Amino acid sequence: MEKAQSGFSLDFKVRDYECDIQGVVNNANYQHYLEHARHEFLLLKGVSFARLHDEGIDLIVTRVEIDYKYPLRSMDSFIVTVDIQREGNARLAFIQNIYRIPDKKLIVQAKVTGVSTKNGKPVPPGNLIALLSLE
Repeated sequence: MEKAQSGFSLDFKVRDYECDIQGVVNNANYQHYLEHARHEFLLLKGVSFARLHDEGIDLIVTRVEIDYKYPLRSMDSFIVTVDIQREGNARLAFIQNIYRIPDKKLIVQAKVTGVSTKNGKPVPPGNLIALLSLE
């Protein structure tokens, strides 16, 4: 597996409505944070989901692994990092971490695996690999 260090991170702040009755961020909201950071990373690299779809290519999440280390609370500031690795011919894995600001406490470690498809069948991600600097 070949991993590219992107150095990409995105800042966030917890909003009150993202917290549950215990006063911590609901576990499902971490997936929203991770997804938003992945999308921003791809846009920065010039990858548009809409354009890919128009070309007949769809990027599909096939697996999400999340290790929750410590909770975030309302108004906490945090960053989400994004690195990427190629796995096999058609899969890409996004390696993501969430760190609280300002103490850099690790909140979440995640691996989100996806596949590129054309007409519903897995295909090599083609020029996507070059755009993401994995080769």
